[in-house]
Amino acid sequence: MADSYQLEDSMLLVIDVGNTNTVLGIYRGSQLLRNWRVTTDKSRTVDEYAMLIHELFRLSDLHFTDIRDVVISCVVPPMLNTLEGLCASYFQRQPYIVGPGIRTGMPILYDNPREVGADRIVNAVAAFEKYRRSLIIVDFGTATTFDYITPKGEYQGGAIAPGLGISAEALFERASKLPRVEFSRPPQVIAKNTVNSIQAGLFFGYVGLVDGIVERMRQESRDTPLVVATGGLAGQIAPASQTIDEVDPFLTLEGLRIIYNRNKTS
Repeated sequence: MADSYQLEDSMLLVIDVGNTNTVLGIYRGSQLLRNWRVTTDKSRTVDEYAMLIHELFRLSDLHFTDIRDVVISCVVPPMLNTLEGLCASYFQRQPYIVGPGIRTGMPILYDNPREVGADRIVNAVAAFEKYRRSLIIVDFGTATTFDYITPKGEYQGGAIAPGLGISAEALFERASKLPRVEFSRPPQVIAKNTVNSIQAGLFFGYVGLVDGIVERMRQESRDTPLVVATGGLAGQIAPASQTIDEVDPFLTLEGLRIIYNRNKTS
């Protein structure tokens, strides 16, 4: 594996910590060499995370000494101390953390910029760098976020809705006779059994939610923004959506790389 791209010491580890999953990526320059998705677990210690990452690296012929720098986006505050400890103990690095004081290159027009989740800013930076136009970014995570970026590259704001996983779990927990089902697109919306009925409500209901919010954001912005979807379920929802134009599964990782470069060179 490693022989195909000749490992160098100039590797960048990017880490995006979400409430449900943590996504890691390895960059050499602008090339994403490897990426992994693991469960976010606040109870893991520094050493346990080190063991997990060491095993992922080993399977890809990587080593901790290959990492030059680390940049982190985190929406789970208890995880920050763990990851900072990991970087200090195993990478001998102080990580770059997306938050107040870090250069993003993007004006934040939110009433209180500190309230905006780091992942939302990272996505916005990556999308505007790539497309250079007005955008709506839909990120399917534990929560589903909708963010509007102006034609000038300003983060203006957006909306937050419960994620699909939250909605499905709430239905199972609060409705005694309804089973927990796998999320997938059913054959039809007029379903003929309970499992397909739940899937139809979740899937098509969520497609309607996405398209409805995007259309309202378009009307408010008086603009024709490009709609970019990212996150774990983007690939499943996008084909049924009438508003999603592009799917970019690595948008957040790319944003972390861009923000790292802006701060490293500064």
